[in-house]
Amino acid sequence: MATIYKKPIYPIQPGLREYLAKYSRETKLPLTYSDLFYFHVAGPLLDKSGKDTLWQTVGYRSFEMPRIFEALKEIYALLKSGGDRSALEHLYVDRVDYCSFGNTQPFRIRIVNSYNDNQDYFYVKRADASRTYGLELEHLLSPNRMHYLTCGNTLVEEHVAGIPGDLFIKDWLHNPQVKIIRLAKELVKFNERCFIRLLGDMRACNFVMDMTPDVEEVQIRIRAMDFDQQCHNERKKFYFPQFFKDNKPLVLYCMKHLNVQTAMQYQREEQSLILRRMQIIPDRLKMLLDVMVEDELSSEHNVSHLRAELAEHYKDRAFLACETMGSLVRTSLENLLAKHGLSAALPLRLPETESSSEFFL
Repeated sequence: MATIYKKPIYPIQPGLREYLAKYSRETKLPLTYSDLFYFHVAGPLLDKSGKDTLWQTVGYRSFEMPRIFEALKEIYALLKSGGDRSALEHLYVDRVDYCSFGNTQPFRIRIVNSYNDNQDYFYVKRADASRTYGLELEHLLSPNRMHYLTCGNTLVEEHVAGIPGDLFIKDWLHNPQVKIIRLAKELVKFNERCFIRLLGDMRACNFVMDMTPDVEEVQIRIRAMDFDQQCHNERKKFYFPQFFKDNKPLVLYCMKHLNVQTAMQYQREEQSLILRRMQIIPDRLKMLLDVMVEDELSSEHNVSHLRAELAEHYKDRAFLACETMGSLVRTSLENLLAKHGLSAALPLRLPETESSSEFFL
């Protein structure tokens, strides 16, 4: 039987911790990941059709449950309303689920409002540096805002609402409510976003389709919901959603309804949007990238292999000087700026060595 490779957990180092504290991501939590891990019972969670979801619903001893559930409600208030406790009495924890096969072995908490039975979810996970960088880059460089908190070795994330990509392909791809061109355009833009900032493993089960009714048509946005593979893998294709077998129906759909010129136009549109976001937050992005460059997020082999592929892809030897995955992300963003004639717009690069020319983004 083949060995299943799992990406190792990379601890959050002091530099990243300082960044998280500065931008209100690091906070004291009333409960940690390890507190949830000592559950008393567990049973398989089935979907509406009776199929195993690969999640387990867990339970705690009766004398521990009130403390744990009250702490989870407080965490939800911190995540959603900055700690405002006024609504806590109307909320209750309906269910705690555990997933043993994920890299960060997450707990999913289902919160319900007793007034209207409205439900929401959030996740408690083992803190992983590469996942945290992925969340922050998504927040800064994509059209989506990501709400999450860290505390020591604990990571708390909000739920990303939408139709999972694999279910969308199965049940919605040919639905007349879905505008063909809008879907194809969004796939091109999502593909471009992932590659520029090196977010990998965007197979169908790792993103959702956010569908919003508009005046006459349904708007579609593809949102990543798994950030474990932020700049870790050695292969360039791993950072293109278009190359995953699970996404083939979407890719064929896109190829059928878009010509090359139109696809390139949508790529340029997404690049311009990323550039605008970079220009709005230069100091914050600089601090993040300066820290990321120094962090270990993958093996030397992976870095060496990926930098060679990126150098060939972009025809840019600057990638060959990169020693870490963080420096590859930074160089990718530098390359984007240079392509659009903005090489002096943002001070994102660390000081150069004596042997290299002075260069500022």
